[in-house]
Amino acid sequence: MQTSAESSIRNPVAIREALRHVCERSEMLLLVTPYLRLESNFLRLEQDAVHVAALMSKEEAQFGLRSPDLRMRFPFGHQFFEAQTRLQGISLTRGRQSLSLAIPTIMNVDDYRSSHRVERVGRIMATFSSRNYDLLVANVVNISTSGVRIFAQRELEEGEVRVDDLIHIALTVTPEIDINCKAKVRYVKDRILGLEFRPRPDGDLLDAFARWVFQKQEEELILRAGRVEATGATRVQAGGTRSEAPAIVLASSDAALEARLKEMLKDLPPLERITANSQSLKDLAGATRTLVLFHVTSLAQEDRKRIRLLLEALGGKVPFVLLGVEVESGPLFELGNETKAVSVYSLGATSAGLFPRLVQGILRKHFPEDEAQAT
Repeated sequence: MQTSAESSIRNPVAIREALRHVCERSEMLLLVTPYLRLESNFLRLEQDAVHVAALMSKEEAQFGLRSPDLRMRFPFGHQFFEAQTRLQGISLTRGRQSLSLAIPTIMNVDDYRSSHRVERVGRIMATFSSRNYDLLVANVVNISTSGVRIFAQRELEEGEVRVDDLIHIALTVTPEIDINCKAKVRYVKDRILGLEFRPRPDGDLLDAFARWVFQKQEEELILRAGRVEATGATRVQAGGTRSEAPAIVLASSDAALEARLKEMLKDLPPLERITANSQSLKDLAGATRTLVLFHVTSLAQEDRKRIRLLLEALGGKVPFVLLGVEVESGPLFELGNETKAVSVYSLGATSAGLFPRLVQGILRKHFPEDEAQAT
């Protein structure tokens, strides 16, 4: 399938063909919301759904992936695609718990990956030939499925390698990704050479290579985004100004829930508990770096009305999560939509492995200064 960085696939037949291919290969994918990034792999294509592995509990999938901005990202050939989808349900596929996802109507090339080039390659050595067939050694600087940039281990003599030369390149990325082919010289400066594979990898080699590049680029994105620091200390910004780390506040009268959340969120900024009343929430309305976890214990009509009134005290300025305990998920989602919660989550008796990642994602999204400052 030929495409450019600006293109998208809208043809339903072409979309199904791409999904059929990745399902046959059990290709990896990422399920991404504004707050979460979860790895999975394709399992099976049906008429109205594509099934992927569920690497989390049913409750975690329901509350972590039920987002209007759920997207799938995956490698396909020399491109990486992103497509909007929707969680349709939980089922069994090939004896494994799976997620049923809506088939996308549009698949877009991931624009921010337009170069598809990995910079953090580790120590990969390459051998290449000069135009006189001398064998030279180089370190790989960066690499993509279509080419590689290398740094020769010795100075190149004038004219030893020239732009548009067709030379030979050999390198091993992993035991299953062994590149041994001709390459066209696209760039030469001092000891740096930019090479285009001729021909480009295809078949099983391309599948493995594209998967490796996709994973490496995701790692680079995570490293660039940084981590929310698990301290309440202030950080010094450029210019000498100070910015407090974000605060997590539990609006609840339940001390046992507070203790449970403190243990669950121990790697995030410290959690504090306040009583869920109008005055305490009004006091938070001016807090610019605070996430509120609002404890919901009942969704009866009168309780829903009370909750809406209490949350209005935040003035729409503070992000909050509706945190349900032993409540029905459907009405909880409805209340979340009505109150404009950034997310809703229902804590089960034991299963809550996804919740810390969700909170971390919300902090990173709403308080981006911490990404740049994190180390």
